[in-house]
Amino acid sequence: MLEDRFQKASFVVFIVLTSIAFICVILPFYGAVLWAIIFAILFDQLQRKISSALHPRKNIAALIAVVVCILIVLVPAIVVFLAVADEVVSIYNWLETHELNLASRLADIRQVLPPMVIGAFDFLKLGRLEELQDSLNDMVSQVIRWAAPQALDIGQGAAQMMISLGLMLYILFFVFRDGANLSATIRDASPLTPAHTDYFLRKFSEVVKATVRGNVLLALIQGGIGGIVFSLLGLESSLLWGTVMAIFSLLPVLGAAAIWFPASCYLLLSGEIAKGAALMAAGVLIISIVDNLLRPSLVGRSTKIPDYVILVSTLGGIALLGINGFVVGPLVSAAFIAVWSRPSRDVQQSALSEGIDELQRLPARLEGKH
Repeated sequence: MLEDRFQKASFVVFIVLTSIAFICVILPFYGAVLWAIIFAILFDQLQRKISSALHPRKNIAALIAVVVCILIVLVPAIVVFLAVADEVVSIYNWLETHELNLASRLADIRQVLPPMVIGAFDFLKLGRLEELQDSLNDMVSQVIRWAAPQALDIGQGAAQMMISLGLMLYILFFVFRDGANLSATIRDASPLTPAHTDYFLRKFSEVVKATVRGNVLLALIQGGIGGIVFSLLGLESSLLWGTVMAIFSLLPVLGAAAIWFPASCYLLLSGEIAKGAALMAAGVLIISIVDNLLRPSLVGRSTKIPDYVILVSTLGGIALLGINGFVVGPLVSAAFIAVWSRPSRDVQQSALSEGIDELQRLPARLEGKH
């Protein structure tokens, strides 16, 4: 008996150590694995239709599904990325060759501000406008100094990005081809009960679809509308600001308003009343309404995660893991909520079943008493 326990304990320790070693090995390219699984979930229905049409040619079906992913997602993303990078470089070169006179711009804004607003800076201990001008100039200088090495790091990481992209497509091919077998293997190897395993796998799929397909599609719509409005108003770098609005749209509470609202206020204070009013109207009447109308249908409430939890987990995930964090953060939150809510649900179901059994036995007990 003691020997059997020792063997079982040794086996568990061996499993834990090999699992940790495996995680450490794939950790440098965890993003490729993560996005391969995400794309496999998002395009699962399409892949099933292709596999059914080409049965039993699994390799050809998986290859076609990968090509479809490339054409639908990767090619447009690369085109937009290159265009945005070009605008960023243009802005950086302009800042390097021109003096950004924020003091003059703030002086123009100060002329249209009422005395009450100007006096509020002193009352709220925010400092005088002259001090604010110096602070903004220092801030812009720091941003420029920070942007240069960041751009260099992005260039140096291009090779790593290409390797990760190729690895992601390679993994995606095998996930498409062997997805059913992999899913069955996970269910068989899971230490949880089959019901719990199916529940967590279903929750994982729901969160991925809501976070990526729903939120990203909604962000693209809002960012596209914002970029078009910027372009129609003749504002510079409309594609860049549309992309930034799309990124902010991924965050609950903040949303695209974090860009269009300050921009419209700046235009109004700068004396460009028509442009500022048009941007404000477009933000309130189009961008915000699109969010309220489409979010329930695109994202839904299947994740059962409160908005404030999504916001904190998304920001925390991005701070820890970069761009991958906007998916990993909500996934971790969903797993946490699912783990803690499932036992209570099981207890409730067990109590309900016991209550039903007790009610079914009640007539027999009553007859026995009579």
